[in-house]
Amino acid sequence: MSETALNITRESHKRVDLFTVSGRIDSSNANEFDTAVKGALDEGRYNLVLDLSGVSYMSSAGLRVLVAALRECKKLPNNGDVRLCSPSERVAEVLELAGLSNMFQTFDDATAAVGSF
Repeated sequence: MSETALNITRESHKRVDLFTVSGRIDSSNANEFDTAVKGALDEGRYNLVLDLSGVSYMSSAGLRVLVAALRECKKLPNNGDVRLCSPSERVAEVLELAGLSNMFQTFDDATAAVGSF
């Protein structure tokens, strides 16, 4: 698996969809990330956990996907949420620099994040 390729897997649980993302998220592939997340939203799945432990880089295009998903999930009557799981050090730094780290609940592992719903 290349560090630059974007890999996304989705697991549907009873109340939550867990996305495991690895690789780089930048302007060349953020649309792929957006499409994957919107697929869950289009199916009426508004409780999302994004495991970002394998993401080596995230550009502003990736941040836009996160914020757009959060806004859509929190819209009434959806009343959902996007929670992050184990963001890599680089992703955590980008979220902090962009002033977005307080917008998302963050968990140390997928079990805790999924169980938080």
